[in-house]
Amino acid sequence: MEGLGQRVEDLETKLAFQEATIDELNNEVIALNKIVAEQQYQLQLIVTKLKAIEPSNIASQSEETPPPHY
Repeated sequence: MEGLGQRVEDLETKLAFQEATIDELNNEVIALNKIVAEQQYQLQLIVTKLKAIEPSNIASQSEETPPPHY
């Protein structure tokens, strides 16, 4: 019976460490999700600002000169 008690105690110890590890990993995932969300927001702001300041490289049809064969 003593061997069985030791095995149960070992399993309980392992379980406690696993639970602590899962909690730590969960906290890291939450922190990383916050960072990614902030970076996505900042990237969207940059894209919006770039679209606002950079004119299109493609001229509209009214601005296009006709080809020389016309």
